[in-house]
Amino acid sequence: MSKKTFSEKEIEKLSQNPYVKSVTSRGITYTDEFKQLFIASNQKGKLPREIFEECGFDVNVIGLKRVQSSGKRWRACYRESGVLGLQDARGQSSGRPSSRELTLEEKNARLEAQNTLLKAENELLKKIRFCGMGVERQVELPPCKKYILIRTVIKKYHLHRMLNYLCKMAGISRSGYYRYWSSASVKMRNQREQKDEQVKEIILKAFRFKRRKKGARSIKMTLEGQFQIVYNLKRIRRIMKKYDIMCPFRKANPYKRMMKATQEHRVVPNLLNREFKQDIPGKVLLTDITYLYYGTGRKAYLSTIKDSSTNEIVAYHVSDRITMDLATETLLNLKKNRRFKKAEGAFIHSDQGTHYTHPDFQKLVKQMGLGQSMSRRGNCWDNAPQESFFGHFKDEASIKPCTTMEELRREIKDYMTYYNHYRYQWNLKKMTPIQYRDHLLRAA
Repeated sequence: MSKKTFSEKEIEKLSQNPYVKSVTSRGITYTDEFKQLFIASNQKGKLPREIFEECGFDVNVIGLKRVQSSGKRWRACYRESGVLGLQDARGQSSGRPSSRELTLEEKNARLEAQNTLLKAENELLKKIRFCGMGVERQVELPPCKKYILIRTVIKKYHLHRMLNYLCKMAGISRSGYYRYWSSASVKMRNQREQKDEQVKEIILKAFRFKRRKKGARSIKMTLEGQFQIVYNLKRIRRIMKKYDIMCPFRKANPYKRMMKATQEHRVVPNLLNREFKQDIPGKVLLTDITYLYYGTGRKAYLSTIKDSSTNEIVAYHVSDRITMDLATETLLNLKKNRRFKKAEGAFIHSDQGTHYTHPDFQKLVKQMGLGQSMSRRGNCWDNAPQESFFGHFKDEASIKPCTTMEELRREIKDYMTYYNHYRYQWNLKKMTPIQYRDHLLRAA
């Protein structure tokens, strides 16, 4: 078939010819009447070009090669089956030989090639899907990966005659495969690879400059300031990603990426809007987690729930690990607190930390009959009273002298008792949190 394609104007012009049944940018379907007319005229000695021109076709538009190949095909079909050879069983214009029935051996060979390609593709996708975080995500291989995969499969399993079938299975064109592996393309990729290697060595000099490892932006500034070399920031990041040059500081949190990939975590609206003092005990609850450094470089984590109206700490939990249990155990401790009375419309407010966006935490909040509210992203003032409590706690509690976890827990328990029952606060009308809670309940 001719490789010539038709423009929109040519398609419109050809469609107006009564001997054309349909036309696309790549081919024409002629009527049975025209084919029979062509055979009759050709048998009288007329050339294919003459017949087409007499029937109103512009041979320059159609292409002489397409005219000759159509005539040759129709003559062969007429010799074999007569007039019926120019039609197929559905009554549509034909003239093209029908697809050959595959033998059993050919079918088995195709199935084997298909299975081999799918196995190889799955092996390659396994390395990409999990991204080092244990989270599977849907990945579509880029064409260049498919070209390499098909070439590897063909060489390994000697499937040289299966190229067309494998390209079709992979959803790529055979011309694209040949173009990718042409000598010009291979040469260009090799040159690009050599250039990337040179750039990598320069980037590594900046990365290791003064024996201080750096990120992409610091590398860019170091190259400009110390080596008078200007590289685009995207180029630096591409080379770093390609050769696994990673800055060990302030890396992206893999847990947050995992949350985004799984789409399990949900952020809820800010219902509080900094209206902390509503003078209703048990209505607005604030929660957060803080770090505690004690002993000789040991670290623990404290999670608290604070009544915003009374400043009372109604529940807390201490742990040496910052797992989901830290937040959920605090909620369960609130449930066990017999002194806590939940008000109508009560809700718990937090930041957008992973503990509070986790489905387990949000499910437990609903089971306890509480609503949920979250601060705006990166805005600590939306949970200011809770942050203020942590500041006073670290100033007043004797955390650093504790040498064991048991000592730390005892000190925290003593402080919570002191804070709720004996620490008078100016903005609570000079009362303790417990006294102020009772005062509000009597006033109600």
